[in-house]
Amino acid sequence: MDKIAELSGMRFGVEIETIGISRKDTVSAILTVVGGEIGHEGGSYDKWHCIALDGRKWNAVSDASIGRGNAEIVSPILTYPDDISALQNVIRAIRKNGGKVNSSCGIHVHVDASCLNGRQLGNLAKIVYKQEPLILHALQISEARLNSYTKPMEPSFIENVDKYRPHSIGQLGKLWYKDNDDHHTEHYHSSRYHGVNFHSLFYRGTVEFRWFESTLHAGKVKSYIQYCLLLVNRAREVKFAASKKRCLSMESAKYDMRVHLLRIGAIGDEFKTMRKFLLENMPGCASYKHKPEQKVA
Repeated sequence: MDKIAELSGMRFGVEIETIGISRKDTVSAILTVVGGEIGHEGGSYDKWHCIALDGRKWNAVSDASIGRGNAEIVSPILTYPDDISALQNVIRAIRKNGGKVNSSCGIHVHVDASCLNGRQLGNLAKIVYKQEPLILHALQISEARLNSYTKPMEPSFIENVDKYRPHSIGQLGKLWYKDNDDHHTEHYHSSRYHGVNFHSLFYRGTVEFRWFESTLHAGKVKSYIQYCLLLVNRAREVKFAASKKRCLSMESAKYDMRVHLLRIGAIGDEFKTMRKFLLENMPGCASYKHKPEQKVA
């Protein structure tokens, strides 16, 4: 089946942390793309918004993690592929109007989890855990981010997913929280600070991917969204996912990542840019797992 058709209609949202531009100027830039009107709600996040002509609300809020004079862009619920072009134009408009990023900024991609059951979410956890060494190297995630806001998947969580094979989101939640924690709906629950955040399931009904260093490169943002959607789609279409963590080989990393991308469906022109960005930091050769021996004349 055509992979674009499989992903068609999947819902997602993005949070993009920026500096160098005020929240008011951020929503003013968004206005130039989506139309509508802007407003100031204030509050603890000093929220500014742009209500687009289609009624959806784009927000710009403060974020303490990236210092003063910042704007975290929070998109409304978007669908693939219909809203990708508008999102990319929003990103370009913000960059044109002075938006920048630095090493403290990140991007979070939320994918609607209403199409997934406990078994499929377990598949997602295992797919990510298995490929995590490749993913982390491909995205060049800093040690500071890995140790704080984007922690790797917990081995004990994966062991329990393999052992108990959850069939419902509630069963998966008991494994994620490790006990009968009664604070699942708290926004800032400590378990949220993982590269793949399942706490978001219970807070807003999404799986949150927190791996990405922030960027205002529209092609990279599209690539990150595509990768997350492909992972979720792969998790829902396979009956079983293996969880044995692969080793990162400097000789075969680019080949291994290419095979992973093809396996989740990143084939064809639609995913060409995504493959480029996810392979460019990988050592080795994309065509060979092991370097062919040279023939002696």
